[in-house]
Amino acid sequence: MKDLRNNPLRTRRDMADAAVQMIAPLVSCLTPGKARMIVGEGSAHYSEDVAGMEGFSRVLWALVPMLIGKCPEAEPYWKLWKEGIINGTDPAHPEYWGGIGDYDQRMVEMAVIGTGLCFAPDRFYRELTAAQQDNLFQWLNQINRYDMPKNNWRFFRILVNIGFLKVGRSVDQARLTEDLDMMESHYAGDGWYFDYPTKRDYYTIWGFHYYSLLYAAAMRQEDAERCRRFIERTKLIAPRFACWFDREGRALPYGRSLTYRFALGSFWAAMAFAGVEAEEIGWGGMKHMLLGNLRAWLKMPIFDRGGALTVGYGYPNLCAAEGYNAPGSPYWAMKTFFALALPEDHPFWQAEESPYTPPEKFLDEQVRLLLTRDAQNRQVIAYTAGNHAWEHMHEDEKYEKFAYSTQFAFSVTKEATALNKGAFDSMLAVKRTGRDLWHARSGCGSFSLTENRVAFTWSPMEGVSIDTVIAPMGMWHVRKHIIRTAYEIEAAEGAFAVRKDWAGARPCDRISSACAANGRFAAAHGAFGTSALFALQGYSRGEIIHTEPNTNLVYPRTVLPTLRAQLPPGEHVLICAVFADAQDRCPENIPQEVKDLAESL
Repeated sequence: MKDLRNNPLRTRRDMADAAVQMIAPLVSCLTPGKARMIVGEGSAHYSEDVAGMEGFSRVLWALVPMLIGKCPEAEPYWKLWKEGIINGTDPAHPEYWGGIGDYDQRMVEMAVIGTGLCFAPDRFYRELTAAQQDNLFQWLNQINRYDMPKNNWRFFRILVNIGFLKVGRSVDQARLTEDLDMMESHYAGDGWYFDYPTKRDYYTIWGFHYYSLLYAAAMRQEDAERCRRFIERTKLIAPRFACWFDREGRALPYGRSLTYRFALGSFWAAMAFAGVEAEEIGWGGMKHMLLGNLRAWLKMPIFDRGGALTVGYGYPNLCAAEGYNAPGSPYWAMKTFFALALPEDHPFWQAEESPYTPPEKFLDEQVRLLLTRDAQNRQVIAYTAGNHAWEHMHEDEKYEKFAYSTQFAFSVTKEATALNKGAFDSMLAVKRTGRDLWHARSGCGSFSLTENRVAFTWSPMEGVSIDTVIAPMGMWHVRKHIIRTAYEIEAAEGAFAVRKDWAGARPCDRISSACAANGRFAAAHGAFGTSALFALQGYSRGEIIHTEPNTNLVYPRTVLPTLRAQLPPGEHVLICAVFADAQDRCPENIPQEVKDLAESL
């Protein structure tokens, strides 16, 4: 078996090797009864017992498709996880998973067992004794007796009930109908579903579409018309979602729950499993986005020294995590292995990888993003307005930056008392002169998006209102702010954060990126790309902010090119040109066409 980091990930066998390489270190993390998996310290808002059950169950997202696809590599691990299911659902066993209640996290983890009942009933059900089958049914059936959120969670109960159907157990038809109707009510058009009206993120993809594709694969005969709708919506979303990927397969870091990492590409696996080819993209393009995304992730330090996935994004990092991210939560990423349910001779595996290149500019009004890419498709940048979230950590940073990039990722604020702690990349932050806290965008008033620009009004703090227009042009974009303030304020405009490293045998503060700043610009560039801002109007100076460690999602240590301004009470105009390139090439001057664009705003 190939080493995980050196796995080329080109074939079905490569992917099966990768799955096993990820599962093998987890065997030692199983509890004696095999019903829980303890991979590390830290906590979520639910109990440690539930967190252990969560980690255990999420590994099944790889084992289920391996069993469906008859991958022999899965057998020794299935033996252990089957023992865990038997013990976890046995009320007499010390590791019983217990009774659940309303809005219980264990409802989430039931979904994969329902999926196993649907597609691998011989392994998940018929291999059990009659008493064990009853225990499994009784424990799962609790999901029909309790309330759950009116969002993608309803698919968890749907999968459990259709699992019951496939093994001949009693189905709560009223619940099933209620949940399916509710999922239909979340459809907004153009392939997009939404958990909540203002949350527009990956949950449409790895939640609604992923599960609806499993439903379509299981229920084509019993519910043909609904399955047809699910599949048609999938075909609508596929070319739109493809705009979130660059040529390497990296997907846009945007929104919440990013610790699920390569679940970003799981949509393509579910699509292939349901036998749905995205016509504009083809099997080869789908295969590239799935495997390319996984290859990109496996180049990053996302595992601990024992081989377990960590909470974080590009590296272990609790700073950006959600309150529902327990140590085992990242194993939701295993959903991407559903491609292993397909046999070797399936068109998906037979196709030659062929990178799909979406349009250089695409406006998706449903998700309120203007997505752009350079001519070589090395980097995707998304400009956003009108998105706002609540209930989770760092929501403003995850949804309301001016721009998001596959090359640079984004940063989260540790503390708003200083610019280095705030790490205000791709954002304008202001504070009242002499006061402590910096304020960035958190919600907006009116907004509009076209194929050429994004505009919105916002108020970062009482007494300050701002009208912002952002216009992209290739690797450049122009930002214009009209600021009205009732008192003297300081303003700081951030570009993208760029990685810095130490060199030599011992740590030092030598910057791997070349940095420069003066009265008209600030820039950082090196092997990890180029980020620069050029002042066109209203700024007083440029500077390089050495951000607080572990604020950026991909790079633990970064520098942030920033423009500064001191503004007395009244109305002011700030205009800057921002350059972002995946390569090391910092421009000396602003192109005339970018200046002309700025003049037109």
